[in-house]
Amino acid sequence: MFFLPHRGNKVNKWYTICICILELLLTTYAFYYNFQIDDPLIQLSEDYKWINIFDFYWRLGIDGLSIGTILLTGFITTLATLAAFPVTRDSRLFHFLMLAMYSGQIGSFSSRDLLLFFIMWELELIPVYLLLSMWGGKKRLYSATKFILYTAGSSIFLLIGVLGLSLYGSNEPTLNLEILTNQSYPVTLEIIFYIGFLIAFAVKSPIIPLHTWLPDTHGEAHYSTCMLLAGILLKMGAYGLVRINMELLPHAHSIFSPWLMVVGTIQIIYAASTSPGQRNLKKRIAYSSVSHMGFIILGIGSITDPGLNGAILQMISHGFIGAALFFLAGTSYDRIRLVYLDEMGGMAISIPKIFTMFTILSMASLALPGMSGFVAELIVFFGIITSQKYFLMSKILIIFVMAIGMILTPIYSLSMSRQMFYGYKLINVQNFSFFDSGPRELFLAISILLPIICIGIYPDFVLSIASDKVESILSNYFYG
Repeated sequence: MFFLPHRGNKVNKWYTICICILELLLTTYAFYYNFQIDDPLIQLSEDYKWINIFDFYWRLGIDGLSIGTILLTGFITTLATLAAFPVTRDSRLFHFLMLAMYSGQIGSFSSRDLLLFFIMWELELIPVYLLLSMWGGKKRLYSATKFILYTAGSSIFLLIGVLGLSLYGSNEPTLNLEILTNQSYPVTLEIIFYIGFLIAFAVKSPIIPLHTWLPDTHGEAHYSTCMLLAGILLKMGAYGLVRINMELLPHAHSIFSPWLMVVGTIQIIYAASTSPGQRNLKKRIAYSSVSHMGFIILGIGSITDPGLNGAILQMISHGFIGAALFFLAGTSYDRIRLVYLDEMGGMAISIPKIFTMFTILSMASLALPGMSGFVAELIVFFGIITSQKYFLMSKILIIFVMAIGMILTPIYSLSMSRQMFYGYKLINVQNFSFFDSGPRELFLAISILLPIICIGIYPDFVLSIASDKVESILSNYFYG
């Protein structure tokens, strides 16, 4: 990036987009030709000695759990760089940060070494902080500081947990995830590690009460950053929960999973009921994504085959839906320069294409059958019902509360589109004319919409990738 001209706006943009497309094609090629779906072990691995003193390797490899999120990362990042076309200020730095963020995300999804996972986890924070504090909205410094305090503070717990696991894990200190998976620890120690990892991942995939950085961050960030935040950053927390807390610490997870279920149900209800009270459009979408992450926590807590599969599917589907909603909110903000919902209204007449896409995607967000959100939430429901871990009454209670949350979802998403697009408010303003979406924006919205509908119609594509890995994770538990 640094060899490109400082002023060359177009060069930077096209260079970044070409790199992203190339990466996406490479990932798809590797997945299509070199990845065996029915093999739950690590594939396509790299293993190089890095630091001799404490057995630190550069270990990368993918399995069924991480390939879905890696493909999602490539897809969303390519679209986010395409969405960042209007950014002209310091475009070289902007695109450099986008690419740095990309590498951090893929590194943390594919690292097979605990310390490497932590380093990639940290590498991701700095680009987000800079993207927030330089290209954000009015309160950008406040929200960027809040973000960095929350996430960097939580990653201290992650570091402590990583070092504790590696030093205590076996006779000689090891950071290798495959070796650590087969270790057994005393239950009290396992619980301590579990709490540490849980705090770190609860900040990232916002689990109540550690979610408060998210609405601020999303409300202020530029919408291409928002796409990456909603689409991929939240998935890193859920991925960490499955990868470390479920695989490495099964006893503690079976102790803690009822609490995860309780927190997940509270989160669905709480976020869905706070969302209508937000004036800011992006904050409202951010609360909706907090509510959708509750389903992932429920799926992880149910410790059943359908529940965990549904959680992984919900990770992928919410990555698409959240990114698309933030993109459309950002494009409509580019048109009218209004953030607050009560100042908007009547935009449907002048921007019909954006209105159509926004309506379809808010339908997808409220889990309309035929879209990916419906399938994911249905499978999570099914996983909770078939779980042998919980009593019947508690399952009925959880499902009842979840159903209330799913009733609250249409309320806020439809009222959001009503406040934005219907009515006569903006038409009465003089000199009121702006363009509908151009071919670039239409292409972007449709290319996010296609995978949502494809997963909704044929979800087995995503489920078949991860199912063997899910079974091998669940075989650690006493009840399968």
